[in-house]
Amino acid sequence: MTRPNSSDRRPRLLLHVCCAPCTTSPVERLKDEYEITAFFYNPNIYPREEYYRRLEETRKYCGEIGVQLAEGPFDPERWVELTRGLENEPEGGERCRICIEMRLDTAARYARENGFDVVCTVLTVSPHKNARMVEEIGKSVGEREQIVFLPQDFKKKDGFRRSIELSHVHELYRQDYCGCEPSLRESEKRRAEKKSKK
Repeated sequence: MTRPNSSDRRPRLLLHVCCAPCTTSPVERLKDEYEITAFFYNPNIYPREEYYRRLEETRKYCGEIGVQLAEGPFDPERWVELTRGLENEPEGGERCRICIEMRLDTAARYARENGFDVVCTVLTVSPHKNARMVEEIGKSVGEREQIVFLPQDFKKKDGFRRSIELSHVHELYRQDYCGCEPSLRESEKRRAEKKSKK
């Protein structure tokens, strides 16, 4: 894929996305400055039905707003192998670091191989994600793949609240756990505890 020669074109940005709701406010924030292609690569999502539900919602949303969507492979076996033994790590721990690096590394490679100028991720819109950790990982994989990583803390300036608003406007499915099987168990445990207190 060749790059346009026009000097006044917007830089081509590959935006790693994890679900439709988290795609909303980051795209809104970046669309005037960059030519965005969303990249859905999330082999951490469990179970398989949940993966396809999130992918379908992302397809629907990108179609509605006119953003091109590229889809990476669904290879959950690779994620399981990389995170083996870390099933009981808390969210934000080593399992999450490995998971984020896996996804951003694949996104950075895809961006380089397909002529993008910049790569970024929507993961920082979540209040459960450490933006500094995501930035460190992104810069590292960007250097390795020789592609510019754009650091963005999308939680800032009410980014998370705006994502909720836009999700309601577009009637998007919003999940209540990050994606992996351990995070699903943690979510189910929180729901059970909340229910028992009523």
